[in-house]
Amino acid sequence: MDYQWVFAEITRAIRPVLAGGRTADYIPALAQTDPKHFGFAVADLTSHVQGTGDWEIPFSIQSVSKVFTLALVLAADGDRLWTLVGKEPSGAPFNSLYHLQRSGGIPRNPFVNAGALIITDRLQTLTGDASGTLRDFLRTETDNPDIDFDARIAESEQRHGHRNAALAHLLADYGRLDNPVDTVLDHYTRQCSLTMSCRDLVLAASFLARHGLRASHSRLLNRSEAKRINAVMLVGGTYDTAGDFAHRVGLPAKSGVGGGIIAVIPGRCILAAWGPAIDRYGNSLAGVTALDVFTTHTGLSIF
Repeated sequence: MDYQWVFAEITRAIRPVLAGGRTADYIPALAQTDPKHFGFAVADLTSHVQGTGDWEIPFSIQSVSKVFTLALVLAADGDRLWTLVGKEPSGAPFNSLYHLQRSGGIPRNPFVNAGALIITDRLQTLTGDASGTLRDFLRTETDNPDIDFDARIAESEQRHGHRNAALAHLLADYGRLDNPVDTVLDHYTRQCSLTMSCRDLVLAASFLARHGLRASHSRLLNRSEAKRINAVMLVGGTYDTAGDFAHRVGLPAKSGVGGGIIAVIPGRCILAAWGPAIDRYGNSLAGVTALDVFTTHTGLSIF
């Protein structure tokens, strides 16, 4: 399907939105990103990609990386994973300590920061190099050897990541981590600092539209596991605005404070949007608008 006509509608819709929002200034290196950037891409099940705007410019994917670490751990651990983290909406900020303490150290889902720290810890135990394993997977799926960590962003996030450190120490206090806190935090911040374009993201995430099949057509996840990741993305992938996002867009999605969002239409295609200006919850203003326009004008959603 040719999506150029939809891209034109998206471009018109996001123009006024680009003037609002702010970059993620609590990570100083991200605050320097030009908030006027915007990119959008679509990949079908054969990895044919179409895009518009700044869709081939790499950016810091931040929490979008959590989808891929979750998939790698689920592929290795199966349902055991769900004894470590929950599957429920958070209803709270993604870095809340209160909800982690209230639940006795079991994060609400794998996409809040506490849940992602547990997933990173598990991947480190399984592989000995969590962030390197993730990078290698992404390079393979995209056929792009240039995907790498941004040391400047990783260092900035590590230096200012006091709340993540507090979450990791609280998890360790509950006995939820296998590896030292500093090791888990190092791999977590490195994975968040990975830079990818919208093109890279739709290619890397296509296994979720192909019901678990990788680009090579080998199986990463079975159909049930892929379904479960999509389901958790729907209820928790856009932080504590998941209900509003489902209402507007109608797709499983995962956002990051770098302004990236991936969204899945199972059995059809993968979408990626990037707009560095975010709302107070951490979701890209232009990205959410673009995805809303896409599903409204094409009629493609899971509902």
